[in-house]
Amino acid sequence: MSSFDDRESAFENKFAHDAETQFKIDARRNKLAGLWAAELLGKTAEEAAAYAVEVIKSDFEEAGDEDVIRKLAADLAGKADDATIRAKLAECATKATEEITQG
Repeated sequence: MSSFDDRESAFENKFAHDAETQFKIDARRNKLAGLWAAELLGKTAEEAAAYAVEVIKSDFEEAGDEDVIRKLAADLAGKADDATIRAKLAECATKATEEITQG
């Protein structure tokens, strides 16, 4: 293999690794946000776990965060506004990044 092929392969591997890591971070962020929302909704621990899975699944509707924000906003109507939800997602993203990247 030439050094060009080696670099190309290394770049492809890094891209795949970075994409997988970002997917894990997003899923963890959504789980944390779902657990937060479940608490505001007064759900039991079992219901909260199921709700967090619903929030994770809502992220597969479209690219970006708007699908998750839309779900949380609809479910939390009167309990949290859009700005609060976005701030909580940012906070959860930071925590999820730390958890995933530091093992």
